Amino acid sequence: MVNRAQDWLEQAEYNLRHAQASLGLGDYAWACFAAQQAASAALKGLHLAHGQVAWGHSILDLLTTLPANLNVPDDLVDAGKILDKYYIPTRYPDAHPAGPAAQVLEFARSHV
Repeated sequence: MVNRAQDWLEQAEYNLRHAQASLGLGDYAWACFAAQQAASAALKGLHLAHGQVAWGHSILDLLTTLPANLNVPDDLVDAGKILDKYYIPTRYPDAHPAGPAAQVLEFARSHV
């Protein structure tokens, strides 16, 4: 079987560029979602590079199931927990009390 680790890592770079571009446009919902997707793709590539196949979208799960010899830093796990919070609410209006996700995140960003 062909190891597609490099393909996942390259996809992660594209997703990260999308996140950065969306951030520059003030499109915070898509920036958050694309950042979460970048992390997910990078971690799936890392799993493949170490002979593991990983499924799912939870950054925390993808981090904590990496081989033990990789010694994932606690601050990276904490960042993964934050990114996981942006997988659903950045895309679905019914994840918020009212308004589309983009509008809710714009409001939150302006009040930080």
